[in-house]
Amino acid sequence: MLLPSTIIGAGAWGNALAGLVRSPVQVWSRRSAVTLKEAVTGSELVISAVSMAGVNEMVDRLQNIITPGQIIVTTTKGLDLATNLTPAQIWAAAFPQNSIVVLSGPNLSAEIQQGLPAATVVASSDHSAAQKVQTAFSSSQFRVYTNDDPLGVELGGTVKNVMAIAAGTCDGLSLGSNAKAGLLTRGLAEIVRIGTHWGANPETFYGLSGLGDLLATCSSSLSRNYQVGYGLAEGRSLSEILAQLEGTAEGVNTTKVLMQISRQNQVELPITTMVDRALQGQITPAEALTALMLRDNRPE
Repeated sequence: MLLPSTIIGAGAWGNALAGLVRSPVQVWSRRSAVTLKEAVTGSELVISAVSMAGVNEMVDRLQNIITPGQIIVTTTKGLDLATNLTPAQIWAAAFPQNSIVVLSGPNLSAEIQQGLPAATVVASSDHSAAQKVQTAFSSSQFRVYTNDDPLGVELGGTVKNVMAIAAGTCDGLSLGSNAKAGLLTRGLAEIVRIGTHWGANPETFYGLSGLGDLLATCSSSLSRNYQVGYGLAEGRSLSEILAQLEGTAEGVNTTKVLMQISRQNQVELPITTMVDRALQGQITPAEALTALMLRDNRPE
């Protein structure tokens, strides 16, 4: 018998997840009639579907509420600007007695809410916890795989948001399929580079949470990060784009964190660098493309 679950965050992704969980589920937000403690108490899975900006606040609020037997599932795709930590790393530091599971994959919430099929990955150093989450979410609509590399699964879903901004720019400039294929291929290489520097298994990035999420997010106008890039290509400012966006484009903040890591550790991230300059208005999308095309010749 599946025990109750609590989803924290009633945005598009939180509501989409609620439709997938096979156990009794409660979605909690600040507008809920019950307190956070009441919502979480008694749940086997505590599923965080908040934006990166809300992770630290939620961690603080759950202190003295979470009990050791509860499994914390993080679905946030972002990086903390102050510490460079991933959401799972933040949860693990705050709740060392709890199993932390990362859920990530090519999961556009609008398609899931329409009942369209999808697949995802749940990853944890605790295989038993990952299997429990797999069982809770698996259905004929939603296929769930387990993985023992939570860092790689998390970073694949996070860093690909930066590439989605670049892909949106590519399409907004009508550069064609050849250019986009080249961009995504080199984008994947960049994801692997940053991920392996961080200590993740390079093979993870060729799975659903890396390549799979990259293909979905960089090919769909449903992606908020793609919409940011497309808007930049249309000549709109970042502030204008974000004001009209429904939800958070995590790739904007992730780009800033990756640039910090690149400078501190001398990790070469050419696409991320051009995305960062375009987001800051230092360069136009067309100029960014030219800069990438004119980089020094080298072996693949």
